[in-house]
Amino acid sequence: MGAVIALIAVLVVLLSGLSVGLVNDGVSGLQRLPVTSFAFADGVQRDAAFSRSVVDLKAVDAWAAQPNVARAAPYGNMLANAKSGSGVEIDLALFGVLPDSFLSPRVSAGDRLGELDGIVVSRTAADAGLRVGDTLTVDRVGARLTVVGILSGQHTFGHVDVGYVPLRTWQQIRAGIGPDDPVPAHVYNEITAVAVQAEDGSTIDLDAGDRAAGTDSMTLPESFGASPGYTAETSTLQLIQYFLYAISALVVGAFFTVWTIQRKHEIAVMRAMGAPTGFLLRDGLSQALILLLLAVAAGVGIGVGMGRLIGGGVPFALEAPAVAVAVALLIVLGLVGAVAAIVRIAAVDPLTALGAHR
Repeated sequence: MGAVIALIAVLVVLLSGLSVGLVNDGVSGLQRLPVTSFAFADGVQRDAAFSRSVVDLKAVDAWAAQPNVARAAPYGNMLANAKSGSGVEIDLALFGVLPDSFLSPRVSAGDRLGELDGIVVSRTAADAGLRVGDTLTVDRVGARLTVVGILSGQHTFGHVDVGYVPLRTWQQIRAGIGPDDPVPAHVYNEITAVAVQAEDGSTIDLDAGDRAAGTDSMTLPESFGASPGYTAETSTLQLIQYFLYAISALVVGAFFTVWTIQRKHEIAVMRAMGAPTGFLLRDGLSQALILLLLAVAAGVGIGVGMGRLIGGGVPFALEAPAVAVAVALLIVLGLVGAVAAIVRIAAVDPLTALGAHR
């Protein structure tokens, strides 16, 4: 039984790591943005807002004037394919920001965003082969971008590495305008959303802001659902985890049911000798808890070890809080299953020990 519980714990740890890894791979770029909410185009499809929203630049001023808004800045988001001069092909989620805005990221290597042809890429893009000074050519458009800085940690969006570019450069790439092509005036008035940051300790009235700016707002966590595949992936894994927790409770409960039935005669003898029901219940639950703790500890150790062997090709990340919650749920649900079985002890007739069943 301990081996079965340990295997379930291994699965729980691996699923927890996969869930966290998928979240990081899908929205870590958004998680690292210092924003409270995004204001998208009014009526935009909420699960595809980043790819379909087009907001007029005037909405930035309307949001900046709202109560409890510390800062508001234009934000652009699009996916693009690029190739470096050294032959590295890479998909990028281009974040268009003003270089002097609060959205402009700090770098761990190189320089911060500044020149129109500059791009700051994530650490994971650097791991793929990009270096400061490399020149990237964006497919179809032909725009040439120079890598000026590298971010610390993972910055990805929709499982694609993030690259920060100046807003005007992003607007041209989004419009499909090449380096030597004329730029229509309206191009520089279009953005994906308004990034809004609330004042410390304050709450923004998003509905009032949307009415003033003609937008449709989402809080930062709500905007994660607009990342490609995020909702489907996380919902699927959560459903698997829920079933795994339910199975663990049923398995532990079934084991202790059989275990209690097998001990029925001995329990009857103890009751006939004067052992109170509470003592017998505590005895059974303590044994169940010891088994759960030892087996789950062994399973977690194996799961963590296996997780460290998983290569970088799989979005996997173990975080202590997520593992702790999963382990706690596994133990609690296991105890619930054990309780459902051990309450049978209260129904054991002491006369059974004296042969009344014969």
